[in-house]
Amino acid sequence: MKAAILGATGLVGQRFVQLLNGHSWFEISAVTGSERRAGMIYGEAVNWRMETNLKHEVAELTVQPSDPRDIDADVVFSALPADQALKVEEDFAKAGFAVVSNASAHRMESDVPLMNPEANFNHLTLIDEQRRKRKWDGALVTNPNCTTAVLTLSLKPISNTFGLKNVIMSSMQAVSGAGYPGVASLDIIDNIIPFIRDEEEKVQRETKKILGSIGKPADFNVSASCHRVPVIDGHTEAVFVQTEEAATPEDVAKCMSEFTAEPQKLKLPSAPERPVVLKQEQDRPQSRFDRTEGLGMSVVVGRVRNDPVFNGVKYIALGHNTIRGAAGCAVLIAESMKAQGYL
Repeated sequence: MKAAILGATGLVGQRFVQLLNGHSWFEISAVTGSERRAGMIYGEAVNWRMETNLKHEVAELTVQPSDPRDIDADVVFSALPADQALKVEEDFAKAGFAVVSNASAHRMESDVPLMNPEANFNHLTLIDEQRRKRKWDGALVTNPNCTTAVLTLSLKPISNTFGLKNVIMSSMQAVSGAGYPGVASLDIIDNIIPFIRDEEEKVQRETKKILGSIGKPADFNVSASCHRVPVIDGHTEAVFVQTEEAATPEDVAKCMSEFTAEPQKLKLPSAPERPVVLKQEQDRPQSRFDRTEGLGMSVVVGRVRNDPVFNGVKYIALGHNTIRGAAGCAVLIAESMKAQGYL
């Protein structure tokens, strides 16, 4: 299927290019960029920051405007800034395109699925309501904030098995989460910045939508504190959980390590064999060593232990913020849509 990438020159756009190049289901047919870059060859327009080389066939594509009249694609991946995404993504959906967006603009709209596929695969059926309500043949689906993606994937097996009452999460977030050039070096080197605008609010809202039922947010409490740290990739989260039913650390570790979901059953191309990978070492996970587990699509969990204040459990979770937390999650959503007949 033909795939277009909106905002392809940014950091998440580049990650889309990297992940889709050579994909078994999708082929990159179009890349878009700002008015300043439109008409340029992609290889010249982009400041390529990925770990792998830019492939020749994509480098030779011409950067187009983000206009649905100019795009030939079966699915559209959006890496646009939220302020641009608000209108542009709706324009594409109105024109009949299936849009999978990394932007925050539409995440909390009641008829827009906010997807982390292993956590809420069944929420895809909201597309049917969206099409009836908005009277379009296209679709608009979003992936979560990068921090939320890591958190909800680690919480899902606990929620399934024991239920959730209260969740507190403190994040240590990589600089790539701020895009490129992102955080100035003089601000982040030898430093931790204890504020990321709107991040805590996104985590608190989005977690409850993802882990709730269709059209109804979950009723457990979520409190988040988010911080920028001098790491390139990989968000680390300290998570404290009070469950509805009593659960020992051993119980929680077992349900996490055994967890699989619909993407694994369907053997979707981007689905990791193990969505949650449990580490037994007392000093893991670590971003440098564990962020690419499952090709960056797994969340790695360690230090599962008692929490005496909550009479619950606490653990450390790590996920790759631009793969599972952004472009990789969106690609898995598109694979899920295709498997369910929405593409």
